[in-house]
Amino acid sequence: MTKRVCVIGAGPSGLAQLRAFQSAKAKGEDIPEVVCYEKQSDWGGLWNYTWRTGVDEHGNNCHGSMYRYLWSNGPKEGLEFADYTFEEHFGKPIASYPPRAVLFDYIKGRVEKAGVRDWIEFDTIVRDVRARDGGFEVTVRNEKTDSEKTEQFDHVVVATGHFSVPNVPEYPGFESYNGRLLHAHDFRDAREFTGKDVMIMGTSYSAEDIGSQIWKYGATSIVQSCRGGATGYKWPENWTEVAGLDRVEGKTCHFTDGSTADVDAIILCTGYKHHFPFLPDDLRLKTANILAADDLYKGVVWNHNTDMFYLGMQDQWYTFNMFDAQAWWVRDAIMGKIAIPSDMATLEADVAQRKAEEGALADDFACIDYQGAYTMELIEETDYPSFDIQAANQAFYEWKKHKKADIMTFRNNGYTSPMTGTKAPEHHTPWKDALDDSLESYLQV
Repeated sequence: MTKRVCVIGAGPSGLAQLRAFQSAKAKGEDIPEVVCYEKQSDWGGLWNYTWRTGVDEHGNNCHGSMYRYLWSNGPKEGLEFADYTFEEHFGKPIASYPPRAVLFDYIKGRVEKAGVRDWIEFDTIVRDVRARDGGFEVTVRNEKTDSEKTEQFDHVVVATGHFSVPNVPEYPGFESYNGRLLHAHDFRDAREFTGKDVMIMGTSYSAEDIGSQIWKYGATSIVQSCRGGATGYKWPENWTEVAGLDRVEGKTCHFTDGSTADVDAIILCTGYKHHFPFLPDDLRLKTANILAADDLYKGVVWNHNTDMFYLGMQDQWYTFNMFDAQAWWVRDAIMGKIAIPSDMATLEADVAQRKAEEGALADDFACIDYQGAYTMELIEETDYPSFDIQAANQAFYEWKKHKKADIMTFRNNGYTSPMTGTKAPEHHTPWKDALDDSLESYLQV
């Protein structure tokens, strides 16, 4: 009997899994039956922009954390697919920091070429997954037909991502704040804050980027609350770093260093949770946003049931091509080409070693090397096209240096593709002046 594989989510990691199986099928191999469930009406995960916040059109929690005017905050040369380059997709080299619409088009291009859309059931939310009789029982609801069904699978691949369920802190005065209060998950349009005084809480990538977006589109001032200390970046004159938030009174934010700021809006860039409400305790991953995720052998195999896999659950320097490396490895494990250890001691030792290695990393550059080596480790055990991982690392190194030099101009730089060896051209408009983020505007000569 043909194996059945359930893939949960059709974002970049779930689509990588579909492409991995399609790649094997294209080579004449017998592959399992693959069924992918996606709660949104289209593929792309977070890159599938929606104006909605709170709940989606079906009353479920809105998956999207994407916003208008987002441009990649890392070089495309570090995330490029090894089997489908930017040059192949666009027919020419493009600049190193594409906006969302361009990246979404690129992601779609590969899976459209692969012809895997029929493997996906859209508008279908996974309600429950249970281990049953050496396999899994998966209950889903199709929101379009308002119907529920339960299917049997031999393997489950969780590819839902971990940047869609916000971590929302509570501070005294939030309940009576006389302004706009939101989490980054619900941020949609920087123009909402034109002419406003805004407080950004956090020092994460979302804090950097959302703050940069509202600065670009005309916020009057930005106060960044940095609980763990200053970021060290060169911010514009109307951007001030302060200590952690203590409380809010009216529209006044009081910080732990004694400073205050009157603001029209507070944006909580306080991170996201690994959240899998459809999974019971024996199948549910519980981990922080770290490079060596807990309880995952090789970063993908669920130690407590090795017929179940997770993709893209790590903190990320590498993204799309790391998801590919994981997906190809999972494919080969499911198809019996790679043997997964059967004893818990070996599985746990693998995780412990990876966590110890992460704990010894000295800085961000070491983290880049670590995740690059992890990606290559998986690639070398499959037939995924190998690529110059050091060239990809180098793009990340240069990106870090350019950010440190000037965080408001780093997107004006270009890097060399590890896949094609081509140096990215300079974009036709400096990032701060490029107010139109459409595909057409970006690709114009």
